[in-house]
Amino acid sequence: MKFTPAKPPLTGETLDTLTERLRERGEPAFRAKQILDWVYKKRARSWDDMTNLSKPLRAWLDETFELMPVSLVLGKQSTDVTDKLLLGLGDRSLIETVIIRAPQDGVGIEHSRKTICISTQVGCAMACAFCASGLAGFKRDLNAGEIVAQLLQVCYREDARTVRAREELASFDNIVVMGMGEPLANYDALMRALTILNAEWGLGFGARRITISTSGLVPKILQLADEKMGFRLAISLHGATDEVREKIMPVNKAYPLSKLIPAISAFSEKHGRMVTLEFILIEDVNDSIDQAGELRDIARDLHAHVNLIPYNTVEGLPWKRPSVRRQEDFADVLRAARVPVTLRREKGHDIDAACGQLRLKTEKDRELASA
Repeated sequence: MKFTPAKPPLTGETLDTLTERLRERGEPAFRAKQILDWVYKKRARSWDDMTNLSKPLRAWLDETFELMPVSLVLGKQSTDVTDKLLLGLGDRSLIETVIIRAPQDGVGIEHSRKTICISTQVGCAMACAFCASGLAGFKRDLNAGEIVAQLLQVCYREDARTVRAREELASFDNIVVMGMGEPLANYDALMRALTILNAEWGLGFGARRITISTSGLVPKILQLADEKMGFRLAISLHGATDEVREKIMPVNKAYPLSKLIPAISAFSEKHGRMVTLEFILIEDVNDSIDQAGELRDIARDLHAHVNLIPYNTVEGLPWKRPSVRRQEDFADVLRAARVPVTLRREKGHDIDAACGQLRLKTEKDRELASA
């Protein structure tokens, strides 16, 4: 399903496309750079903020473009200073963006490392059994402007909060494309958005600090391998054998491990970068020592980093996280083989930070209010 906004978002324009639109109006080429500077460097919140543009040009921009295609519906902060932003779109759809902070010793929150987790779709069609994002099904892809605008909403929030944010173009350290949706299923919009975020006239954010996560769309992984920008790749593996993976990830039927692993290897070889294998630990599903051994072998062959994630409970789903002892036993199998592994501790559990949870709750509240 496709959403066609009344006006295209300015955040979806590149320097070239905006220059062409302005040229058609008889404006000089340098105006495009001025406008984009107002959006990304000066964080203009209205057309009237763009004071070095003429009133007729500002009026034309207002008639032609949507300055900000997403709006903040709700912002929640957990006790571990993880923030979740619930954002509204032009068709009243809801998406989520998460700010994950890693405070540094001896410094305040304003100097913490920040990773921003962004969404690429409203809902998800992948139907992974453990995930909240797909519980209400797939609604539509985000356009490039909606993807970019999530980062600007983060900037607005951080600008008002910390000195660092006001002094830096992008006051965060990493972007992970692993929020709601399957990023590689919205490939063209994603690449356009990341081009805008990476460009000097955009947020100027380095491609090597951007990680794209996929459930395993093999043709798109191979296409991504041919991109010039050196993005990082994370694979939502969650099962180290086809038998286990198919129980919780339908995508494995189309792209089993025999196809997925060579594609990961091809990407890694072309970009010379370590790939991350994401593995959500679910009690009595994929947390056995046998699964740990299979994962160890895959990771060792791919020279990959493993990110172990204890399951974050989702209302309406039966899955549970393993005990801490079980988590450590699983990780120890990898550590013993010197596979680089991170056993993550939960972030944002008290604000329903797992992908899609806050959106589902809000949509249910809306339905009840309108009943």
